[in-house]
Amino acid sequence: MTEILSGEGLNLEGGADWDAARSLIMLRPELVRDDVTLLQALGLRPHAANVLEFGPAALARLEAARDRESSARQDVEDIARANFAAQAEVHALVLDLLEARNSADLAFRLNEGAQRRFGLETAAVGVEGAAPPGWRNLPVGLVGYILEPGRLCGVGPCTGGHEIFGEAAERVRSVALVRMSLFDPSRSGLVAFGSGDPDGFTADMGVELIAFVGQVVERLGERWPPPRH
Repeated sequence: MTEILSGEGLNLEGGADWDAARSLIMLRPELVRDDVTLLQALGLRPHAANVLEFGPAALARLEAARDRESSARQDVEDIARANFAAQAEVHALVLDLLEARNSADLAFRLNEGAQRRFGLETAAVGVEGAAPPGWRNLPVGLVGYILEPGRLCGVGPCTGGHEIFGEAAERVRSVALVRMSLFDPSRSGLVAFGSGDPDGFTADMGVELIAFVGQVVERLGERWPPPRH
């Protein structure tokens, strides 16, 4: 038995001696289970009663779990950095908007900031009916058609592009829209951002920063109502 387990005098390549050794192990598995040196040579280690754990496989599982955790953590960190950068750019844009001297300057600063800071094709401000200088004159009912009642923001494929963006609509493939209500009597309006990428604005995007910019424009726009006729 000792010769079989030690390998002395065995011809394992022929197969017959291995069959004998295997038969012995099957009959007396405790001989292997209780032999710590043999288990280490096989890459096995005792785990619990009648249980053996394959060391390298267990290590590989731990490394895979660690890699998944590291990848998930990296994704979270990347998203956090992107969100922080976006917030910083939005705050800088808002500070620039606050310096607007009139309605046309406000619309210009919004459009220029959207292109320079966010790589968008265009941005526009519009109101239904007669609009202040520099703003788009939107057809009455357009805002309600695009954004259902009670909905502040909309993101996705471009709808009503020419009325909102004018000639720039030809380059717009997706939009982010923010509803406004301003002037006396109250009229519906839009702050609109246009991207040349069909996936630039999608329905699963968060709209908090977009809504914030729209609300700032809404407050500032109240300073320069259109002339009454």
